[in-house]
Amino acid sequence: MGLDAAERGDYATALREWTPLAEQGDAKAQYNLGVMYENGQGVPQDYKTAVKWFTLAAEQGYAGAQFNLGVMYNNGEGVPQDYKTAVKWFTLAAEQGNEYAQYNLGERYYDGDGVPQDDKTAVKWFTLAAEQGYDFAQFNLGLMYNNGEGVLQDYATARKWFTLAAGQEHASAQYNLGLMSYDGDGVPQDYVYAHMWGNIAASNGNENGAKLRDLVAERMTPSQIEEAQTLARECVRKNYKGC
Repeated sequence: MGLDAAERGDYATALREWTPLAEQGDAKAQYNLGVMYENGQGVPQDYKTAVKWFTLAAEQGYAGAQFNLGVMYNNGEGVPQDYKTAVKWFTLAAEQGNEYAQYNLGERYYDGDGVPQDDKTAVKWFTLAAEQGYDFAQFNLGLMYNNGEGVLQDYATARKWFTLAAGQEHASAQYNLGLMSYDGDGVPQDYVYAHMWGNIAASNGNENGAKLRDLVAERMTPSQIEEAQTLARECVRKNYKGC
């Protein structure tokens, strides 16, 4: 009932339903209250109260609350910023298969925030999240393979992950596919596809995509540019799949 009310935007009813349940120890209700206080839905936004409810749910093993609590500690929202505690909660959620926690844990290992910097462990967590279809993890994993960080450099595998992320409208992945075609990394050099992906990335807000498109256009014939533009339109129509 509380969920139905929240989905309708009737947060007052959701609050009435969930508060007694949360006070009785219901982890899902505690998590839901945390979300309401975090986002200011039906209540004034209050990060400290959000942290309180997320903590109660997280301590019961509720993965969504563990992830959200990790985010609060990571960002210093409602608590002092504390990367080590963020890593603790991200790890607990990641081990339960939460792809957002897996991705964030990969970021912490890549940056060395709250843990010793470790590219191999970053790759491990990015891979788990990427295999669940999370586009940001797919993009980061593509970068790791592209640059040989934590893994042997492997352009084919980098391209695989960039392609999966690009298919979800990830503009930076689209740009990187264009760059690989421009440089001939793992694929034959192809200005038409470099222009196509640069153009698509630019249309999704990536400034480097626009620069790549304009740079490669200087080396193309008018008919090649026309072909690239046609391919870009077809790719967009296909929702970036099979381009």
